[in-house]
Order: sequence, then structure tokens, then C-alpha cells
Amino acid sequence: MARSLVDVLTTHASQRPDRIAYRYLVTGDSDGETADISYARLARRSRAVAAWLQDRGLAGSRAMLLYPPGLEFISGYLGCLSAGVIAVPGVPPRGRAQNHRALTRMKRLIADADAKVILGGREVVAALADMARHLPELVDVTCVVTEDIPDDAADSWTEPDLTADSVAFLQYTSGSTSAPKGVAVTHGNLLDNERVITERMGHTPDTIEEYDGELLLSWLPTYHDMGLIGPVLNTVYLGVTATLFSPLHFLQRPDRWLTAISRYRPHTSGGPNFAYELCLKHATPELVDALDLSSWKVAFNGAEPVRAATLRRFTGTFAPAGFRREAFYPCYGLAEATVMVTGGSVDAAPVLLDADGSGPHSGATDAAAIGCGRPGPGMTVAVADPEQHVELPEGEVGEIWVSGASVAKGYWRNALATRQTFRATLAGHEGRFLRTGDLGFLRDGELFVTGRLKDLMVVDGRNHYPQDLELAAEMSHPALRPGCTAAFSVDAGVEGELPVLVAEVSADAADETEKITDLVRAAIGEAHGLPVHDVVLVHPGTIPKTSSGKIQRRASRAAYLDGTLSPVGAPAPR
Repeated sequence: MARSLVDVLTTHASQRPDRIAYRYLVTGDSDGETADISYARLARRSRAVAAWLQDRGLAGSRAMLLYPPGLEFISGYLGCLSAGVIAVPGVPPRGRAQNHRALTRMKRLIADADAKVILGGREVVAALADMARHLPELVDVTCVVTEDIPDDAADSWTEPDLTADSVAFLQYTSGSTSAPKGVAVTHGNLLDNERVITERMGHTPDTIEEYDGELLLSWLPTYHDMGLIGPVLNTVYLGVTATLFSPLHFLQRPDRWLTAISRYRPHTSGGPNFAYELCLKHATPELVDALDLSSWKVAFNGAEPVRAATLRRFTGTFAPAGFRREAFYPCYGLAEATVMVTGGSVDAAPVLLDADGSGPHSGATDAAAIGCGRPGPGMTVAVADPEQHVELPEGEVGEIWVSGASVAKGYWRNALATRQTFRATLAGHEGRFLRTGDLGFLRDGELFVTGRLKDLMVVDGRNHYPQDLELAAEMSHPALRPGCTAAFSVDAGVEGELPVLVAEVSADAADETEKITDLVRAAIGEAHGLPVHDVVLVHPGTIPKTSSGKIQRRASRAAYLDGTLSPVGAPAPR
């Protein structure tokens, strides 16, 4: 029985050495240059990196991974696992263009993980040398270009002594707090969550055979849990083939995603809700006519609120290309549970309820709660009163709690936060629970996620979810960018707590700011009966987001109170 993904990779390299593990679209175009790596080659490159780390006595230490999009990250990551080194995926620097916030985050990660070595590509390591004066933390850290490690180094590799409880990597949460926390994910957690993903997404032996091993396609960043644990590691777990390309290439031209699906015909591919909205924004009759999306069985949608209107519009737009409503696959997960917690049923349409939990809902409008599926095998999901720590009845909204073998060990070297988040107990249940900080309810075993506990706004004694206000604002004018609005409350003096909306608008909307502001206020007033304290329209790309694209509302609120936003009409930030 495999103890880790290292054992799994060894098996695949022996049994199917010539099968392509990963295919990379270098330009993002399906008809452009590709690079690929077989299982035999992947195992040898991973062992070469591992041997380099072992030869320097780094087993048990932390290695930060800073790679541009491409296949080298995978060899570096699996090399760490093969050496018994704890991998720490990070966002690669962008040379002189690196902003202050990203530099500050990198410093904190290096310090918190106590990283002894940085693995990266040639350009990344050069950029780090250029930034050394801003990063004194790099003085005692060895930087290595893993491409320069020769294949022959693999000959000195020795198999590490790994157990299910050995920490495999640290997934740093990208929340809006000043101190990111590293989730300590063990080898046992990884294997269990790959089992959950496999079962929930229908990656059965029959499916693998039907698709001739061409199972997954992804543009998601590999340094983030959704892109790493899902498409990348489920590929090596199953011994199949994945097609990958850069997130930047997707953002530049969202049609590349759909074109790649049409070309390589995978079973599973997905992303956050905004990705489907981007595809809709760039859809043309010519594109739809050129696509064949009939092979796409699992179009997973997670990491941010799933919108019923998005599902309806995407299905309507791309049905002529063979896309089926049943392919949409809302799911829920978080880094603290490795990644996946719940997922839908393959070939079943998403479950929609009215916003109050009744239903079903037609999906004609977005006033619906969308089911994120059922827990994976061996996982328990409960909805608890966050204050009383008791389980709530079905249909009642509370904090989502999770237990199971996929739940991580805790936060790296943070006993207090680990105790608060990972050690909750619930009457009537054995063992410990992970407190997710997310709000939701259960109905007939299906999980419905409604918001974040700390983002909840209470105005005049009523609870309001910021996602609902953000959606109402975004639908009020086409210049407002989907998924780029932050709602939060502030102390408005004698009026009490009132909402503020910060929204990104397209660059050509500068002459309509007053009209857009009035429409946002009217939309919030009509839909929620709330006066709005302030509406701030900002330049594209300036609202703080996590690495997975989630809005950082607390960071947005702090920037609003500090006066550090970039309102339209003021110079764009450099």
C-alpha cells in the first residue's frame, strides 16, 4: 500500500514509463508549442532534485518553491516530497515590477517557514538576486535553479522514511490578515484527499479507459491548493495525463481554455465562478461554432460563491457546442482540509434552492442557494452554532465544521491558532472538528455555503451577506467587473453600521462614475432595503484578492479606512 505520492510516482514510472504525465501549452494556444514529460522522466527529474536536497542535509527542512508557470514546478514539488523536505509553494516574484505587498508577503513566508532553500526557475532566481537588498531574509537562504541539476544526480537518491503523519508541504493561506498561516498538510492528508477527489469526480478505472487517460485540463495556478491538489496531484495519483497552461494566458484570452478542452477532450476541468464569467464575456458566435465541449463531464466551480445566473447563462451560451447543464459541478473545500470537502454527483444537475432554503429554484435569477454537493467518503460535515458548539438542525445556517483524514495537522508552528481552528468538539460526535469560518446549511445531505462568518454584516439587527450586496451592485451596470466588488460595513456614526461598496470598473467608464454610483445605491436599496454609506469605484486589478481570486473584504475595508484605495479619476497605482 502506498505511503505517499512518492510511492505512487515510483509505481507509475515502472508500469507506464512512456505515458505522458503532463502536457504544457507553452503559449496557451492548443495549436502552439507544447512541452511534455513522461512518468519515467518525471520520476528521474524529481529524484535528481531530491538527491540534490539530500546531499546537502536538507531532509526535514523547508524549501520554498518559486516557479513561473510550467512543468519545472512539478518536478521541484515532487522532488521535495521525494527527499523528505517540506515544500512551501509560493507566488513567484516579478522582478522590479514586484509590488510592496507581494514582497512583504514573501518575507513573512520565508521567515515563518524558516525556509533554508529556494527552488525556482532561472529567471526567478535572477529576479531574487536583483531584489536581495529588499529581502535581507535571503542572506542565509540558498537559491537554486532546478533546471541546472543534472539527471545523473538521481543516481544517488535514497528513498525517504515517510509515514502518513510526515508533513509533505505547507499551504499558506492567503487571507487578509497580516500574518499568513501555513497549513501543515501531511502525506496521509494528501493521499486521502486524492481518494476523495477521485471518488467525488468519478475518476473511475472505466472513465480513465474511456478517455484513454486524457482526464484533466487546467490553467489554475499550481502554487494554490485548487490547482495543485486537484489537476496536478490527482494526475500523478491516478497515472493519467493532464494538459496545463498558464493562468496569465487564460486571463489574456479566456477562449484558450475552451479551445483546449475542445482539442484535448478532458473529462474534468474547472475554476472559480469568475472564470466562467470571463468566458461568457469573450464568447462570440464564431467561437461557439468552433467548439466541441461534449466530452466535458465535470466542470467544477469552487473557491468563491457559485452564481446561479452564471450557470444558466454559460449553459445557454455553450449548449450549441455540446456543453450540458449536468456538467456543472459546484464544490466546496479549503486548504485546512487539504482541499476538497464536498462535491456534486457526476451527470446530475446542480441543486438550486430559494435563498431562504426552500425550493427547488428555477435558476432563472440569481436569488438561489446552490448546493456544493455531499461530503467525500470518510468525511463528516456538520453545521454548528459557532458560540454554543452544538449541532444545528437541518436547514439552519451556522458555521461549517469538518472532520476526516483529509483535515490537515494544523498550522505550522502556531499552537494557538491550531487549537482554535482544528480542535473543536461537537456533542454527539467523536473526535475533533475543523472550524472552517464559513457559513452554510445542510439539506438532504447537500451542503449549501452562504458566506463567511467574519464577513457577515449586521445592520439594524439584520444579517446581510456581503456576496449578496456585491452581486446586486455588479448587476446594476455593465461597466462593473464581475467578481471584483467588495462589500463591508463601517461605523457611520449616529446612523450605526452601514455598508460600503468598493467596485472595480472598466477603464472606459471614467465619464460615468456618478451614474454608476447612483445605480449601485439604488440596486442595494431596492434589493436589500439598505442605505449605502459610500460607493468607491476603483481601477481594474486594485481590489485585494487571495491567490485563488477570492475578494479580501477585510483588506479592502482597511484600505478604505486608510485612504489607500485607487479611485477612478485619481492616477492608477504604479
